[in-house]
Amino acid sequence: CRQALRSAAGPEVDFARAEREYQLYVGVLRGKLGLQVLELPADESLPDCVFVEDVAVVCEETALLTRPGAPSRRKEVEAMKRVLESLNLNIVEMVDENATLDGGDVLFTGREFFVGLSRRTNQRGAEILADTFKDYAVSTVPVHDSLHLKSFCSMAGPNLIAIGSSEAAQKALKTMQQMSDHRYDKLTVPDDAAANCVYLNIPSKGHVLLHRAPEEYPESAKVFEKLKDHMLIPIANTELEKVDGALTCCSVLINKASEL
Repeated sequence: CRQALRSAAGPEVDFARAEREYQLYVGVLRGKLGLQVLELPADESLPDCVFVEDVAVVCEETALLTRPGAPSRRKEVEAMKRVLESLNLNIVEMVDENATLDGGDVLFTGREFFVGLSRRTNQRGAEILADTFKDYAVSTVPVHDSLHLKSFCSMAGPNLIAIGSSEAAQKALKTMQQMSDHRYDKLTVPDDAAANCVYLNIPSKGHVLLHRAPEEYPESAKVFEKLKDHMLIPIANTELEKVDGALTCCSVLINKASEL
């Protein structure tokens, strides 16, 4: 709670509440949706290690272990490497000391990658991602006023980008639209933080969307409620948001059956 990185000073994290919110998140994935959830062991020497999204980008059978932009987070990669090796994925390690990449800056649309160039991710990191996933186009998007690209956007459906309303978010969306040969639908929500949601396409359930709870962002929740084809699951994230955490930050989605 005290040592996690944060972009701005603010209220202290309520640890007990953070644990309850996290358990609800895991419970939805495992219990309600029937996914296999592999939990990495906690490491008290790495206060940001709950944000597993930043240390790996997984697409199909390949996992790129990143080189996080914050030096204090680099050791987080080791636990992630062990669990991804156990899944028999093709592991690519980012060893170039000039490269930095946080998974929170990587938006995979199903067709292509957009990589935010932010305080945590640089051009060299984006180039290594492009070299790793050669089957997909990779475009870079400048990120100025937020920690990560996915601080204000995410995929909310197979062709649907959820995007915040701030000037910075809308500018980034315009860049993505200019970079892409494909036309995406967009879902604009009033709150940037609420634009970070977790979309899943589960054979037995259809389109599933974990989004921020109405008690946190009531106006944005109303926008999500218009998605009549989705199973909508509100999830509170009040505590991890205090240390820049979003819903996508706490999991890496892997489309593979696990034997574990």
